[in-house]
Amino acid sequence: MTEKNNINWQSMSDRAIIESLGLYIKHHRLEQNRTQQELAVASGINRSTLNQVESGKAGSLLTLIQLLRALNQLAILDAFEIVTPISPLKLAKLEQKKRKRASGNKQSNNTPKSSW
Repeated sequence: MTEKNNINWQSMSDRAIIESLGLYIKHHRLEQNRTQQELAVASGINRSTLNQVESGKAGSLLTLIQLLRALNQLAILDAFEIVTPISPLKLAKLEQKKRKRASGNKQSNNTPKSSW
């Protein structure tokens, strides 16, 4: 069973956060038994760039996304999803607009009139 570390991101320096991200990339690369060269090729970056990212020395947001994609770890970006809650008033209005009954089959007016 894995333990969840409670990291206080607010108290960390920017450098420490970058180092943590590098360790995250390295951990998942090793967990997938991939070399730096294999991951670098899969993500479209140089091996030296990957080495710098894993060491917490350099990297860009684009590089991080490329690495996460190659490691199949893009799901961690779910935390950035913006969810706008619907207000109870708007929800009630939407409920009122829902159909309450089926209209049934309507007869067409194409029936010929009687000659009587």
